[in-house]
Amino acid sequence: MGWFNYYGLIAVAIIMVPNIIVAAVDKGAFENKYNNKTVLVIEQIGRYGCMAFAVFNIPYTYFDFWFDNALPVYLIAGGAILALYVLGWIIFRKGRSTVKMLWLSITPTALFLFGGVTVLSVPLIVFAVIFGVGHITVSYKNRDDNLSGGENGT
Repeated sequence: MGWFNYYGLIAVAIIMVPNIIVAAVDKGAFENKYNNKTVLVIEQIGRYGCMAFAVFNIPYTYFDFWFDNALPVYLIAGGAILALYVLGWIIFRKGRSTVKMLWLSITPTALFLFGGVTVLSVPLIVFAVIFGVGHITVSYKNRDDNLSGGENGT
């Protein structure tokens, strides 16, 4: 695959498109009600690490596809996960239900983790785990049907 992953760049762009559209249409869509600074920092470190290492393969930290015919598997499974992500934005246009928040946090985590495992990219795997912990936690805490009795900041 080399040091630059065009497929990873396309995947990151596809993830960003619905986020940009929603941010432009609904200014309050990404309001954060969860104020745990540590988790928010972990989420951002994971997010930017995933974006960077989905696109750039640093020599000696990734080992390329580790099984025969991995590229079609990488493209088909990655495309399916991306389709599920975009479908989630379409299905759950309104509100911040638990299902929506988890769907839109688990699918990109799965995409980055799957990509990292498929190309054996150590940094991408590590950042995908960090991103998953942070993003899923923040998304879950920011849901409208929060059952924790208003304890978002804990």
